[in-house]
Amino acid sequence: MLDPHSVTGSQVSKNFVLDTNVLLHDPGALYAFEDNNVVIPIYVIEEIDKFKRDMNELGRSARGVSRTLDELRAQGNLAQGVGLPAGGSLRVAFTGRSLPNAYSMTSHEADSKIIAVALDVKESTPETPTILVTKDVNLRIRADALGLVAADYEHDRTELEELYSGWREVRVEGEVIDALYREGSVPMPDGCVPNQFVQLLDPDHPNHSGVGRVDPTGTKVEPLPKKKERVWGITARNREQAFALNLLLDDRIKLVTLVGKAGTGKTLIALAAALRKAHEEKKYQRVLVSRPIFPLGRDLGYLPGDIEEKLQPWMQPIFDNLELLMGLSSEDRKNGRSYEEMLHLGMLEVEPLTYIRGRSIPDQFLIVDEAQNLTVHEVKTIISRAGEGTKIILTGDPYQIDNPYMDATSNGLVHTVNRFRGRSISGHITLRKGERSELAELAAEVL
Repeated sequence: MLDPHSVTGSQVSKNFVLDTNVLLHDPGALYAFEDNNVVIPIYVIEEIDKFKRDMNELGRSARGVSRTLDELRAQGNLAQGVGLPAGGSLRVAFTGRSLPNAYSMTSHEADSKIIAVALDVKESTPETPTILVTKDVNLRIRADALGLVAADYEHDRTELEELYSGWREVRVEGEVIDALYREGSVPMPDGCVPNQFVQLLDPDHPNHSGVGRVDPTGTKVEPLPKKKERVWGITARNREQAFALNLLLDDRIKLVTLVGKAGTGKTLIALAAALRKAHEEKKYQRVLVSRPIFPLGRDLGYLPGDIEEKLQPWMQPIFDNLELLMGLSSEDRKNGRSYEEMLHLGMLEVEPLTYIRGRSIPDQFLIVDEAQNLTVHEVKTIISRAGEGTKIILTGDPYQIDNPYMDATSNGLVHTVNRFRGRSISGHITLRKGERSELAELAAEVL
């Protein structure tokens, strides 16, 4: 496992040979290795070229890599190497080496050529450590079998065990708990951050407790209402859902991240809060719901119908939640009632993430579902589109990754949780208890 920052300050420079998937995952990887030598096999550029016309995140990454390499080419000969801003160098290399038959299957021709380049680099500079950097676990295994050091790219990796949960328990004297409700606030405990939820526990009286949230200024804890509030027909079923609804309904919080396994209710409560804020309280002009689509681009275009019909298979989980919020019975559905009523009335809109790029989105309640499939760069693009008065909700399960260039610890959702921790306009909750059904909860635990 390799974090590029971990090589900083090393006495011996290193050679890093980058695989295609590293650059598609992070086009900025070309500049991430500081004062070391970056080698791009020519076969990687050929693979990048295959993606550059795609109208999705991989296509944008491919075009970004091509532009960067062209800018570097203007500084000198890429075959001989050009300097990088941090003091290292970058060069493009090819090889005439052939690998043994066991390592050069036709289906892995490009991978074999990339490994061959890495072996050439290793042999030509034996005094300099050479590392093949790839997010392909099988390629790392093949490289290891040929005597190459191989590593994953972990520039934006966060271990899930270390992920900020959004709340904590604090043991205090019973008087502090009483003061929370009597005075309306108590000083923030040490170690807390703005918008973090706190459960105050009295160690001498187990049944004496209080629940509050650190205010956005990070100076005090304010109590949460004891009575559960109905939001568009639903109420929180557990403590974490109550915390999530509190963040969703607070207009001071502009970014909310909800992480949880399937069935924890993260999407349902986000939709309920959105409809409440936009259509009951008129705080937002509209509700906009989106989610990443894999496969995206070409496969979506081949589906029949208009954009709504094309999106229907991928957006069905959203539509199921909307029908639940509408309280539709089986008889209602037989009579033709559906989530489409909300769409036709303009209560919310559904769009693919591809259409959001390049736009400014003011005064909207934007929900991005399945955000674990977003890269760090795509999350940045979405959040940076937020105009004045917009609130963004990112929901997802880091253990259900569909994007082949990411894993549970290197996706945009997890990265966002940690980067926005403690910010005055952001909040996060990790939901752990499933509420879909006893069977669904058991399946999520044991399968």
